[in-house]
Amino acid sequence: MANRFRGFLPVVVDVETGGFNAKTDALLEIAAVFVEYHADGELRRGQTLRFHVKPFEGANLEPASLAVNGIDPDHPLRPAIEERDALQRVFRDVRREIRENNCSRAVLVGHNASFDLGFLNEAVDRTAIKRNPFHPFSCFDTATLCGVAFGQTVLSRAVKAAGFEWDEDAAHSAAYDAEVTADLFCEIVNRFKPVFDSRFR
Repeated sequence: MANRFRGFLPVVVDVETGGFNAKTDALLEIAAVFVEYHADGELRRGQTLRFHVKPFEGANLEPASLAVNGIDPDHPLRPAIEERDALQRVFRDVRREIRENNCSRAVLVGHNASFDLGFLNEAVDRTAIKRNPFHPFSCFDTATLCGVAFGQTVLSRAVKAAGFEWDEDAAHSAAYDAEVTADLFCEIVNRFKPVFDSRFR
């Protein structure tokens, strides 16, 4: 893995939020999916982490965003935890994966990755977490990669163009979106395996 991505560990991240403004709107869900580098040189989806997150104090919640993701922040059965706790749990496992793969840092993979990275960075600043394992600005954007590989940039259309099943009912949960994004990322990276092998064999 370290050789394939220049010392970076790709980790797929998806967030569900209370709006589009990372500074003012609530982070409501975060999911992280690890990808595994196998002996045959293929990349495959691995473990998924998912946490429901309590809105930070004073957070904005846009009704239109909640209608899309279907999240009720006040639902009594919603197993939400504090923002800092959720981030620390994700970061702990990311740091473990970095060590096990002999990498130096994680790099976020996301569909329209700047959105997810923006919310992640704002939450890190807000909670004063000192050890963020993710690169602060570099990322892999699967919307761009899918535009090149499949001619589609919308997540659902890219999934179908890649030959995978799309579950409309499961969409807009952080875990589901992160998992299908991981599948797309692995598919694209694996398609370039012959090019990589020819250069580094």
